[in-house]
Amino acid sequence: MRDLLYKNLTSLDKKKRIIASSETLDKEGLRRVIHRHFVYMVKEAKQQDNSKPTPYVYVLKERNNAQQKEKFFCRIKGSMYLTQDNKLYLIVFMHSLKISLEAMPNPVSN
Repeated sequence: MRDLLYKNLTSLDKKKRIIASSETLDKEGLRRVIHRHFVYMVKEAKQQDNSKPTPYVYVLKERNNAQQKEKFFCRIKGSMYLTQDNKLYLIVFMHSLKISLEAMPNPVSN
């Protein structure tokens, strides 16, 4: 069985966008849950300076053999400048990925 959920949200002024997806897959005695999340915001900048957010990367991996579970999480934050029509914009973004693997209990047969 596979369940998919997808969201694509954009603000009215189109300066903020959120894209998210979630997927659950049960196959071969293993449940996989994958969450993806992407957010970006666009701001007009007066001049390029060093006050933009610093890049950030976070990775976490957990394994629990007793409960037969494994988790992976990664988050990346960053920013960049962009020019269009002689205007300077600051684009700030965040992307995250979360994966969970879990052994499903075996059904009892009579």
